[in-house]
Amino acid sequence: MLRRVSFLSHWSRWRRCTRPALRLLPALLVCWIVVAPAAPAPPAPIDLNTFDSLRKTVDLSNGVQLAYVSFGDPHGAPVVLIHGYTDNARDWVPLVPYLSPRFHLILVDIRGHGRSSKPECCYTRLDFAYDIKLLLDRLGVQRADIVGHSLGSVIAQTFAEFWPERTRRVVLISSSAGQPPGAPPPQALAGIFDRIRALSDPIDPNSPFMMEWWYSPTPVDPDFMRRQREDSAAIPARVWQAVLEQGLDPMFAGGELAATLPKLTAPTLLIWGSKDPLITPDLRQLLIQGLPHAQVKIFEGLGHNPFWENPRACGELINLFLSEAPRASGVQPQSSLPAASRTSPGSVKT
Repeated sequence: MLRRVSFLSHWSRWRRCTRPALRLLPALLVCWIVVAPAAPAPPAPIDLNTFDSLRKTVDLSNGVQLAYVSFGDPHGAPVVLIHGYTDNARDWVPLVPYLSPRFHLILVDIRGHGRSSKPECCYTRLDFAYDIKLLLDRLGVQRADIVGHSLGSVIAQTFAEFWPERTRRVVLISSSAGQPPGAPPPQALAGIFDRIRALSDPIDPNSPFMMEWWYSPTPVDPDFMRRQREDSAAIPARVWQAVLEQGLDPMFAGGELAATLPKLTAPTLLIWGSKDPLITPDLRQLLIQGLPHAQVKIFEGLGHNPFWENPRACGELINLFLSEAPRASGVQPQSSLPAASRTSPGSVKT
């Protein structure tokens, strides 16, 4: 009984002391809700007309004229972004607003694409990579981070292998080291390649093939997609086929991509979407095995164009990787990679 009286006495005193504070609690909660930081608003998208007006061209020492667009801090760390097959520098428009403004972004139209020259030859991966080297020479850039998507990732890999002294870090998106020796070509790729071999000029940007080539189940700005289709259709059929015959076929069938992987010594980040219909898990695995020290991020539910489908998550990942301090071993911890949010599958385009 004495203990009960003592407890009740203390409880009564505590209530009298804390009653004023308890009365203020609703106001404090309201204040916290008002001042609590909101989720960051998405950055303003890039106006497509403005983007198209920003392209510059330079004449390279090998006779090729290359177009490019610069964004960000001209005195910042140079980052070269290389698009995929039949794309152009505009390919990176969804991603650029999510990349750090401290970077000096250099978005390239590779030879045969966009506003770059379209020579009769040559379209091997080394030809493409050498153009990037000559462009950096012309721009006075001694060393850069190299980011590539699909065919652009192969160009990025090749550049890093043959000019390691010009390469700081590498990001390969929707990439592959080809297929295992003796394996048949992936069915999805084989069917698409047959249709490309049958193309003839003029290419209709609204044809069933082109609508399928640029299809994305994830919502993408229709004006962006229309411009991409029209620019892609403006590429001569001979260039489509030359890139296929001289570049893509040997890459997948000849085993040359896997053979040169030991030359890629720069810190590397590999990005895929789990639902990519072209770069299947077995094709991913060969690249992962060839680059055992690379960071790997597979975005669940995304497809072949993850930087369109979830540009914020891809941008945050790339910013983190390119901003990390170098490590003596060249190996970056998997735990440093942020989690990816789930979205719908991506495009079927290479």
